[in-house]
Amino acid sequence: MFEFECPPFQPHAWMRGPHMQTILPSFWSRAANSNSATQRHQLLLSDGDTLVLHDDCPANWRQGQRAALLGHGLGGSHASPYMQRLAAKLTRVGIRAFRLDLRGHGLGYSLAQQPGHAGRSEDARAAVLEIAKRCPDSPVTVVGVSMGGNIVLKMLGESGEVAVGQVDSAVAVAPPIALADCCRSMMQRESRIYSRAFTKALVRQVKARRRFIPRLNDIPLTPFPSSLWEFDDRFTAPLAGFRNADEYYERSSSSPLLARITVPTLVLAAADDPIVPVSIFDQTRYSPTTKLMITEHGGHVGY
Repeated sequence: MFEFECPPFQPHAWMRGPHMQTILPSFWSRAANSNSATQRHQLLLSDGDTLVLHDDCPANWRQGQRAALLGHGLGGSHASPYMQRLAAKLTRVGIRAFRLDLRGHGLGYSLAQQPGHAGRSEDARAAVLEIAKRCPDSPVTVVGVSMGGNIVLKMLGESGEVAVGQVDSAVAVAPPIALADCCRSMMQRESRIYSRAFTKALVRQVKARRRFIPRLNDIPLTPFPSSLWEFDDRFTAPLAGFRNADEYYERSSSSPLLARITVPTLVLAAADDPIVPVSIFDQTRYSPTTKLMITEHGGHVGY
């Protein structure tokens, strides 16, 4: 296992509890100043869908210097506060940051017929290869947050010893590596608020995309999905070609693949995460190149 030292995390005095750490950062949209200008690139996939890459390039960046791919979480986009903050911090230290809008998210909401979901490792791979074309001499770090972290880890595990573009390192923050366990965790009384919030956001997304995806009109919205599992069983799974939510979770979870990762990878999780239970990380085998770091505090992406 490679060596990596991370400074201890201490939450703000006003954000001691895991729920405060999880919820409040999503309302803090102020990003640190950066010296980058953002360009947008559309990436046509082999199945006809399109992804959007938001290219934050520092003014003094040159070919050969590091680039990074940033992947967002469920219901997020390039504009999510944590994505903006990450990109700003990276560009300030001279790293070119590419923020990816997954299928149907952000500026790509009308550009995809297929749903974006936690198993779309092929989309992360396509984005990495696009970065390799635009930055042919640059090493690349892939960073995934929450659902994006599972996607990144799944991509690396599937690739094994075969290089993916110029990726030489990776970071996964609060990744739901065992999707069914995470979904069950959100059904518990103290975490049910997150399942409801995700479900409401995803239903709004379905309503907004119905005019672009006619087959969405064939799936009734009533009765309203009562949980994320029910939403995935009714919408995500059949639209993505899975029999049901259980098959979607099983085939999309990165946990069985983590032992095959060969690039230096940091998996960062919090013991008090109310969405991704810390127990799933104890049940997983890791490769020698993967470092698991669990902080006492942090909630879900509350760092």
